[in-house]
Amino acid sequence: MMRLTLQSSLVYLVPAFLVWVWYLARRKRLEIRSLAHRDKEREAGLIEPSSLHPIIDPVQCVGCKACISACPEKNVLGMIQGKAELIGPTHCIGHGSCKVSCPMGAITLVFGTEKRGVDIPLVKPSFETNIPGVFIAGELGGMGLIRNAVTQGKQAVDSIRKLEGIGKGDLLDLVVIGAGPAGFSASLAAMEHKLRSVTLEQETLGGTVSHYPRGKVVMTSPVILPLFGKTTFKETTKEALLEFWEDVEKKTNVKINYSERVESVTRRENFIEVKTQRATYKTRGVLLSIGRRGTPRKLGVPGEDLSKVVYRLIDPEQYRGQHVLVVGGGDSALEAATSIAEEKGTTVTLSYRSESFSRAKQKNRDTVARMDEEGRLNVLMESNVKSITKDKVKIDNAGEVQEISNDAILVCAGGILPTPFLKEIGITVETKHGTE
Repeated sequence: MMRLTLQSSLVYLVPAFLVWVWYLARRKRLEIRSLAHRDKEREAGLIEPSSLHPIIDPVQCVGCKACISACPEKNVLGMIQGKAELIGPTHCIGHGSCKVSCPMGAITLVFGTEKRGVDIPLVKPSFETNIPGVFIAGELGGMGLIRNAVTQGKQAVDSIRKLEGIGKGDLLDLVVIGAGPAGFSASLAAMEHKLRSVTLEQETLGGTVSHYPRGKVVMTSPVILPLFGKTTFKETTKEALLEFWEDVEKKTNVKINYSERVESVTRRENFIEVKTQRATYKTRGVLLSIGRRGTPRKLGVPGEDLSKVVYRLIDPEQYRGQHVLVVGGGDSALEAATSIAEEKGTTVTLSYRSESFSRAKQKNRDTVARMDEEGRLNVLMESNVKSITKDKVKIDNAGEVQEISNDAILVCAGGILPTPFLKEIGITVETKHGTE
């Protein structure tokens, strides 16, 4: 009888033991891969996240790997000593799925690090700033990812709908400033909820997205647009996304005032006054979705005022057969340099002040490395432009100044937060050093 009981137990215990051994072996392989990738990134100096990123509390983390499964990017999170860890900081795009998926609440999303601060306007969870009735969503608030910006635009309108007096009196309910991802989503949401609103855009539909290089992949996951629903595509280019938005604009008849630049936003006693070069609007709520790249960061060197120096790429073909210098180390700089280098007869030099392209995606870094090795691209790390003339440019490359032939310069050094404009409104701006 005892022998039968033991045999019966073994029927269940042996498979359970084998499953446990398989699980431990699989977990060990994951940890080996995670350690190898983390060490490789550290050796390359790729340790500074470019935007919003997770901090994981090892005490609360139970090692369930839910965050790793939820992350849409590869090699961002890994398992080390039974705990989740950020192993590829520069690959993180601020998706935020890791935090949502964590069952223990062990993940906090933060901006900046101890070494590199990020200026962020102070906003509440409702997206309202310290100025009553003035809200911020999208890239201006640190959310550069299109999917997140679209979601924030809709959520901000949900908060604005709760303002006192909405739908009553002669005032507008909302003025949306900017028709980028957040602003376009907010405009559709305002229309969906029948708010009396106006959307102002100084350029064209898409905002910052419309300035991206031709063919740039701008979305890697579906998004839900108010009045339209969930998009069917998972990965799309700048051109395809803008074409889709233009189609949504026509089908919904959402009204956007293009080529109307905002000059001031002033809080009055019972309303907010928005002045443009065309008109003055009185409203209960304002949503700022103007992005962070309206004012490009400049080099501050002699000759930068020459017409050959530009700050965004329109079409690589315009540089065919020229000597081109691209300055910067982010995705926009790497994508611009590689796309221009593919044009026939073009000589391209890529200059970056740091020792590694820590802010760029691995795919772009790999392309630059390959083209540099093939001699199709000249990469100068730890270099700075010293001066610019009509047909030359001087570059300090690790202490050695060299002069190279040059017909055009493309500066992709990011944008400056429109702090003066925000301060005029009275909005508080904080420098985040690894804080929420």
